[in-house]
Amino acid sequence: MDYIKKITSPLGGITIASDGKALTGLWFDRQKYFGEALSKEYVEKDLPVFQQTEEWLAIYFSGKAPDFTPPLSLKTTPFRKNVWEIMLKIPFGSTMTYREIARQVVQQKGLSHMSAQAVGGAVGHNSISLIIPCHRVVGGNGSLTGYAGGIDKKVKLLTMEKIDMSSFHVPEKGTAL
Repeated sequence: MDYIKKITSPLGGITIASDGKALTGLWFDRQKYFGEALSKEYVEKDLPVFQQTEEWLAIYFSGKAPDFTPPLSLKTTPFRKNVWEIMLKIPFGSTMTYREIARQVVQQKGLSHMSAQAVGGAVGHNSISLIIPCHRVVGGNGSLTGYAGGIDKKVKLLTMEKIDMSSFHVPEKGTAL
């Protein structure tokens, strides 16, 4: 059984999901791929993991790096899980490119090559936004592309984390990663 809770944030409504023990989803309402990790049947209920997640979000939206992570359950493919685990290590106030993540996957898996576009697909389907910080992933050319919650939210999140935005830009449609 899946459980959800709807909360508000400085950037709008958020829905969080759990399997009863760990966090399985965190989406801005109406974002691309909203609820992708949810089963068709779910119940709205308050759970300890939701309280931990709300505490994490309160710290985060105050402009500070939370010093804990709620328990997570990554319901996804092995490839996406690998990419999401790399994103979990991107520090507050820092960014990483799609290409840098691809290089880490290549090193970890002993592959000869990994495309930034494949990584982009995994990043875009991240079902635990903010905590798995896909907003910190940027194009190698400085483009702020690929945020399912919307580029405007990505800009606000990076700005809130005091990331120097002078080298970033919003890409034109069709721009590569």
